[in-house]
Amino acid sequence: MNPQAPSVGQTKHAAPTTMQQAFTNAAINTLVSALQWGASTVGQATPLRRAIVRLYDRRIRAQYARAFASSPGPTAMLQHRLDMALAILHTMDRAMDQGLLGSATMRGVFNIVVREILLTGGDAATKQAFEARFGAIPPALLAISPGKACNLRCKGCYADSGPAHEKLAWPVFERIVREARQLWGLRFFILTGGEPLAYRDQGKTVLDMAEQNRDCFFMMYTNGTLIDDEVARRMGTVGNLTPAISVEGMREATDARRGAGVFDRVVAAMGRLRQAHVPFGISVTASRDNADQVLSDEVIDYFYGELGAMYGWLFHYMPIGRAITLEMMPTPKQRLAMMERMWEIIAQKHYFLADFWNSGILADGCISAGGRGGYLHIDWNGSVSPCVFVPYSPVNIHDVFAQGKDLNDVWAEPFFADLRAWQQAYNPGLGAPQPHPNGNLFMPCPFRDHHADFMAIYRRHEPQPTDENAEAALADPAYHQGMEEFDRELAALSDPLWQAHYLPPDAER
Repeated sequence: MNPQAPSVGQTKHAAPTTMQQAFTNAAINTLVSALQWGASTVGQATPLRRAIVRLYDRRIRAQYARAFASSPGPTAMLQHRLDMALAILHTMDRAMDQGLLGSATMRGVFNIVVREILLTGGDAATKQAFEARFGAIPPALLAISPGKACNLRCKGCYADSGPAHEKLAWPVFERIVREARQLWGLRFFILTGGEPLAYRDQGKTVLDMAEQNRDCFFMMYTNGTLIDDEVARRMGTVGNLTPAISVEGMREATDARRGAGVFDRVVAAMGRLRQAHVPFGISVTASRDNADQVLSDEVIDYFYGELGAMYGWLFHYMPIGRAITLEMMPTPKQRLAMMERMWEIIAQKHYFLADFWNSGILADGCISAGGRGGYLHIDWNGSVSPCVFVPYSPVNIHDVFAQGKDLNDVWAEPFFADLRAWQQAYNPGLGAPQPHPNGNLFMPCPFRDHHADFMAIYRRHEPQPTDENAEAALADPAYHQGMEEFDRELAALSDPLWQAHYLPPDAER
């Protein structure tokens, strides 16, 4: 692996005025200016737009050049942030150049994502009230799985979805979204499942939820097969919902996991979304079998270049859900190879691509359990867990509401608080006193990368498994032994890279 990979880990959490944060804010403001400019130039001549994009490209590079020059240590993290900023700029330029964004979507992207979330950070007064009460920033995201039903039955599904009709009642779904807005100032929601487009209650769907909350933005993880002409048209009209469509690579790999003919149905759905000017992305699960192919030029150029995907999320198979097996997990060597390839794609192709483990260096580590402006997950039964991939819940939202409590009480649950404390101890911010001896952000996940630590937290609180699969994993000694062996092997490979190319020279180890 080439260790000169790029991202910023030298920002202190407790000191937002450090050099890195100051320069990052300048770059963000430049980027936001570019994107806001783009909102008004969709119909202008391509040469003019490209000239202005080149101007902003140079400005962003110049800001980072000053940060590189004044950095006291390795600049790999700064390089990652530069590459990601440029990828966002050029992604938006491609989208406008290709006419992928309709007028309603432009309003949603720029009024909500850019202005409300990126530029102002959402409802500042609400966030300040939360911080004054709890001494921490509130979650910036909320993942909701409103229903378990799904029209497919994919191998290794983390949610074990299928024909079941377990779901949140519409009034509960509404209240969750409403309270997240009122108590946390939240404007960004993730819909997952089950298949979100299969959710129905009281005649309402996830599209109705997006329509009711036009000042929020929703991203939906979907298998894409239920996106017909009417669904695509309505998404284009609403303008504040983007689907991240699941694929495993090309036709053979996708159909092998998801069912015969699924790949062609997905490609057809993407065509409908393009016609309706709805921005969409891809969601790819990397396993031991396909880890060497999912980021190939063939796959990436097909979905981004030919089909018009604007973004991509890379998930590693997690040994939870249906038919749990450690044998599907990418090996530590494959994981690091995917990280190198991910940054190569971002830097060279300017595609927006994120990996929920290998991109931990951009988020300063794990953001589950509502930590660091992160997120919580609420499933179809009302179980609240720290993450969609950590199926253990200390509290149920139905009980919370029945007891006259709210989402703030959920966030304050001791199990979640203990996980947030682990996150802060693991990486308090490089340069902070006495950093954790193993604060390697190539290994951000407490459940997967530090399984022994997670189990110690679990035993202190004993949250409930959210399904029988999670319960079976708890009782399997071989499962825990295999997870810990994976962690040791990953640490042996990644610690030297982390120390050599990401830590400042005077970092205490």
